[in-house]
Amino acid sequence: MAKRKLLVRTGTADDFFAHAANAARRMDRGEPMDGRVTLIFEDPRRMFAVLSEGRRRLMRAVLKSPQTIAQLTHTLKRDRATVAKDVRALEQAGLLVTRRESNPGHGIRTFVAPVAATIELVATLA
Repeated sequence: MAKRKLLVRTGTADDFFAHAANAARRMDRGEPMDGRVTLIFEDPRRMFAVLSEGRRRLMRAVLKSPQTIAQLTHTLKRDRATVAKDVRALEQAGLLVTRRESNPGHGIRTFVAPVAATIELVATLA
């Protein structure tokens, strides 16, 4: 987990480009990057669809400690297929990462971890 903080927020494409330009200016001045990353959703409804209550619970669980899909299924008391689907959606959104490894005698297991130690969610409803 390389990043310290991920900010997930709503905003416009202009907000995204302004944020990127500001980061580029800091790099041009030789300022160190602070490990923060911002993920911007243009539509608050899309953000809330990706970050449903079940998926936020899943994220809180892996923020406490990375777990396998099987462990998450047990921890969250949810169906394995649903947990796997939610993990894929959150990974595609850039909020989680997975690592597959051999589990001798039992096939492959998938470890799930957050992309940052802290994930902050901010939504502005206009």
